[in-house]
Amino acid sequence: MSVVSLQMEMSVEHMQKIFGAGDSYVKKIEQDLNVTVVDRNGKIVISGEEHNANKACRILSQLTEISRRGNEIEEQSVNYAIYLGMENKEEILTEIDGDIICHTVNGKPIKPKTLGQKKYVDAIREKMITFGLGPAGTGKTYLAMAMAITAFKNDEVGRIILTRPAIEAGEKLGFLPGDLQSKVDPYLRPLYDALYQIMGAESFAKNMEKGLIEVAPLAYMRGRTLDNAYIILDEAQNTTPAQMKMFLTRIGFGSKVVVTGDASQKDLPSGTKSGLDVATKVLGKIDDIGFCTLTSKDVVRHPLVQKIVKAYDDFEAKEKARSTRTRH
Repeated sequence: MSVVSLQMEMSVEHMQKIFGAGDSYVKKIEQDLNVTVVDRNGKIVISGEEHNANKACRILSQLTEISRRGNEIEEQSVNYAIYLGMENKEEILTEIDGDIICHTVNGKPIKPKTLGQKKYVDAIREKMITFGLGPAGTGKTYLAMAMAITAFKNDEVGRIILTRPAIEAGEKLGFLPGDLQSKVDPYLRPLYDALYQIMGAESFAKNMEKGLIEVAPLAYMRGRTLDNAYIILDEAQNTTPAQMKMFLTRIGFGSKVVVTGDASQKDLPSGTKSGLDVATKVLGKIDDIGFCTLTSKDVVRHPLVQKIVKAYDDFEAKEKARSTRTRH
């Protein structure tokens, strides 16, 4: 394959964002695509084998467009752009970026950042019930919260109900100090945090007082019918099959449900089946229920988290293979 040098225009402002501190981002592109990228008086020159140079050029064009829209370029953006480039899907990056769900109280846009997240958000829009499955850091809960708050503000639903099972790392509520509310609050804290960030503390408090936003442990859902509500069940891997069935059969008319969970992070007592695992088997063929599986590729926290998730995935796959060989 012939070696080529391609040129592209890029303003200093975008160049500073895309090259990264100490040129760390552009070095990553050079290393992964086996090209060299240099700035020659405001012109970017990309040299390497034709196939790789063209790919690098397309990736840099996509990142430039992302920057032009006012986004910060982060390490995750660059890593994901390279991943899409390797799959010949780099144009998807700007398509994903154009899907703004809402803005935080500080005006920051909330949008999917990966193809998996985009599919997840689209499923929530299209289906009455959506299961978001995947590891920590993939935005399962945060994006669901953003969708719920947007629907609430647009008067598509009358209230938001956020719930999660109060089981955590083997601790029992009875051992914790305080009344029931102060005992369950630590389990619900991540939901409160997201609400404050997207809605603002004042608006949240006002709606909470009116009963339009409810944050409660899953046990509180028993015996209720939830009409005209946006309901999010978080940490669903910690439900029992009976709890999951109880929850899903509470859903009334005009409601939308998102169930999130990570099957690898169960805190249930040993030998207890997970309601999430059972639900994915039982409900997989029902049309109005969507299942979205996010992976380490969709992790949007610190890049180290992505590496940790992948390392655990690889380790668990090897362990599973080894135990299968041992049985045979």
